[in-house]
Amino acid sequence: MTMIDAAVAALVTARNAHRATPAAQVPLPDAAAAYAVQAGVARALGWFQDGASARHWKSGGPSRDATLTHAPLPPAGIWPSPADARAWPFHLRGIEAEIALRLGADVDATRAAGLDLASASALVDAMCVSIELVDSRWREALEAPALAKLADLQSHGALVLGDWQPFAPRDWSAQRCRVHIGARPVLEFQGTHSMGDPAFVLMAWLRHATQDGAVVRAGTVVTTGTWCGLPLATAGDRVLAEFPGIGQAEVQL
Repeated sequence: MTMIDAAVAALVTARNAHRATPAAQVPLPDAAAAYAVQAGVARALGWFQDGASARHWKSGGPSRDATLTHAPLPPAGIWPSPADARAWPFHLRGIEAEIALRLGADVDATRAAGLDLASASALVDAMCVSIELVDSRWREALEAPALAKLADLQSHGALVLGDWQPFAPRDWSAQRCRVHIGARPVLEFQGTHSMGDPAFVLMAWLRHATQDGAVVRAGTVVTTGTWCGLPLATAGDRVLAEFPGIGQAEVQL
């Protein structure tokens, strides 16, 4: 059994048993191996049937200069707002308030290769507020090695999507974000997206997603990275993310 096969088996078992497993037992050599594990887990669990590509993704990174990472998201954990996640088997409940973008056109590898920020933004037909619930199948959780987290869908737990709004250029540096977690004081942010513009992830994401001849279909959604860092919620908390002028998303944990 290769290390990739071992990592796939460990993650599939962890997901099926709802029990975390040690990442240290399946070290991965590079990002290509981590992405191969993503694909292997998706095949083993039948997330994308009959050759269909993922319709929901996450993409992002700490800055424009960093290598961005990407993960296709399993459809069972995609919920419209307001969502009730009380029955979902979380190990932890990290909160990322984000903007999700929806493609209005198909994109193949040739089209993706020629994109710049303006032409990539022009492919988007709608946006919404999203809450990504961060979780881990690794026992080390957020302290797991970076490649292990990438293999585990970059620590994805579930995704809550608010109401869709038409997408248009805006001054993202002035965009405000408020996050309510249970009875805690409201967290407030402005212009805190790591790329300065959520659409910046589109170029790298679409090139990644169209490799090996895949086509990203119109209607595919990508959530683009946190505005609020990663505060941790607990079971029983109600979480509300608000982006004034765009909308909100809500989930009961």
